[in-house]
Amino acid sequence: MNIVDKPASPVEKPAEKSAEKPVVIPLQPASQDIWQQKYQLKDRLGKPVDKDIDHCYQRIADALAEPESTPELRQHWCQRFLWALHNGAIPAGRIVSNAGAQAHKPATSTINCTVSDTINDSMDGILRKLHEAGNTLKSGAGIGYEFSTLRPRGAYVSGAGAQTSGPLSFMDIYDRMCFTISSAGGRRGAQMATFDIGHPDVLDFIEAKREDGRLRQFNLSLLITDEFMQAVIDERDWPLAFPLTQAELEAEGLDPADSEQVIWRDWPLTENYLVNAAGQVACRVHRYIAARELWDSIMRSTYDFAEPGFILIDRYNDMNNNWFCETIRATNPCGEQGLPPYGACLLGSLNLTRFVKGAFSPEARFDWDLYREVIEVFTRMLDNVVEIGGLPLPQQQREILRKRRHGMGFLGLGSALAMLRISYGSQASLDFTEQVSRELALSGWRAALQLSSEKGAAPIMDEAFTVSEEMLKQRPEMRTDGWVAGMPIMGRVLHARYSRYMQQLAEIDPELITELAEQGARFTHHSSIAPTGTIALSLANNASNGIEPSFAHHYARNVIQGSKKSKQKVDVFSYELLLYRQLVDPDAMPALAGAESALPDYFVSADTISPNQHIDVQAAAQKWIDSSISKTVNVPTDFPFVDFKDVYLYAYHSNLKGCTTCRYHPAAFQGVLVKNEDLANTAYRFTLADGSVVEARGDETVEYDGESHVAANLHEALKEGYYGKL
Repeated sequence: MNIVDKPASPVEKPAEKSAEKPVVIPLQPASQDIWQQKYQLKDRLGKPVDKDIDHCYQRIADALAEPESTPELRQHWCQRFLWALHNGAIPAGRIVSNAGAQAHKPATSTINCTVSDTINDSMDGILRKLHEAGNTLKSGAGIGYEFSTLRPRGAYVSGAGAQTSGPLSFMDIYDRMCFTISSAGGRRGAQMATFDIGHPDVLDFIEAKREDGRLRQFNLSLLITDEFMQAVIDERDWPLAFPLTQAELEAEGLDPADSEQVIWRDWPLTENYLVNAAGQVACRVHRYIAARELWDSIMRSTYDFAEPGFILIDRYNDMNNNWFCETIRATNPCGEQGLPPYGACLLGSLNLTRFVKGAFSPEARFDWDLYREVIEVFTRMLDNVVEIGGLPLPQQQREILRKRRHGMGFLGLGSALAMLRISYGSQASLDFTEQVSRELALSGWRAALQLSSEKGAAPIMDEAFTVSEEMLKQRPEMRTDGWVAGMPIMGRVLHARYSRYMQQLAEIDPELITELAEQGARFTHHSSIAPTGTIALSLANNASNGIEPSFAHHYARNVIQGSKKSKQKVDVFSYELLLYRQLVDPDAMPALAGAESALPDYFVSADTISPNQHIDVQAAAQKWIDSSISKTVNVPTDFPFVDFKDVYLYAYHSNLKGCTTCRYHPAAFQGVLVKNEDLANTAYRFTLADGSVVEARGDETVEYDGESHVAANLHEALKEGYYGKL
């Protein structure tokens, strides 16, 4: 049994039934509760405005049809949107919660994803972006920032005549702001902090969450360059460096030609720094570290604390559809949307379980025609969200109107595979995942062309750009096509003809890409795969999250409920288990291995799949997803570090844009999803005020402060410092 201290203070199976149409099963109690807590519209007194989920869908359809140009079109598309909602289209949480809700919460947004403007290395710059972030979080949107633009700890600040405390200390301020706003607003704020792998404080960033309670309102991800990855592979030393000004260069007597002292790097800010003819910034080398040593620190931290995540930023930018006008340095809180400064993106997911016919039978199949039709309608729905986004900052609004990017993905992949009798991670699952993603892309971009013809292209498509030497360097094929520096070129040509992603799409539908280059698309980006946590749990009846397999088929979810002082444990079942019990065996349970009611072997769960299989599934989808994918490689507690430490290296060689990992580690963190057997096998020790020690199993209920708590959740709330502050 794991002990965690709380510091002081062959069997015959039943015949399988076939079901041609998807079987609708009632929402399990946890799903209904989550919908009521997070998405049901209520008035200021807490009285429900949405009577039920059908009423909720009607509210959403009405709101998203409103931007249509005539009453007849609004009526027509409202009905089509309602049809799509009942056939697997699930908008993201901010849309479900806030669309059509202006009379009750006018200051909220329907946009999930934003990224901050670049944070300047000054007190004024830091606090201005803090204020903007506060307003963004207040609207319900999540936000990402890059903090490696701030000088390292111990650097001299001439205006203050003192040394700076470094970027992590300012991250603490943003963390507290987010916690305060989320506590007041009833929804946990979502933030992402990204950090350059070459920053002198990178080790502090990697290990920040080893401190109890620190930066818990953040997800953390490293910006990993191709240069660093090659240094790891070649086992070279790696320079940790930060930009310097001309005055600093002279004051410290540094030689810009000496690579032991100064190196030149691409940097998001150039003002006040020393810049060469290529636009690179001079960076003073603070020290060198073995790249493999730094790599091992990253992997040890993610093994212990599930962070930092891993963003392959050069690949992200190379594959960006807006490669000609953006440089990505930060992502939304879950990493599936890399965005430029003030960038914004809305989300939606297709519930793949709704397209499976004859579930669990030998005739089980996926309805591709229905899938394509829903994508077409859903694309119009999401495009209309841009008009009712409600973003709080004018810079965010200008950005989303100019590019109109959205991220349509899917949820329930793991559940759908089980319904099709396919094991997640098998070759058959990879083939299916690629096909689902490819059809999403083709149908979506065909809709982009149709919408552009009807409503007009995204404004950026009609903008004229000037061909630069940097463009020609990034896309040598432009020279072959006759482009030279100084020539005007339309945004739609740069987007459709020279985006690496669109070039890939041209291999299967060249005519589509030719038309997009002539007409321009309605939006610059169409797809990403989000984690879909509470959306999948509520509206999809706990179908598997996003691209994931089901975490387990019967487990606990830790949720914030009402005025409770610690998170509450809620029992949940996977959608595929509930459906299997209705269609095949009403007594089936995952814990009955070898028994008559044991589940088939294609009922896999997240931690029974190897890390490489997780990554293989992500890679199968990434080829056709134009933004990115939020994916977690789950491994069991006893998974050996020696087998774990090259997970990110495999991800790099698999052409991913990024990934994260999670190993259940009760001494470090509890997590949102927990297996009941893990709780039962972990003992938590509490030291009382009189010095006595009480021990309880993680799944036991304990009385504390006049309330009943699950021992594991109480332990975490006390350790992390959020007890009574949820």
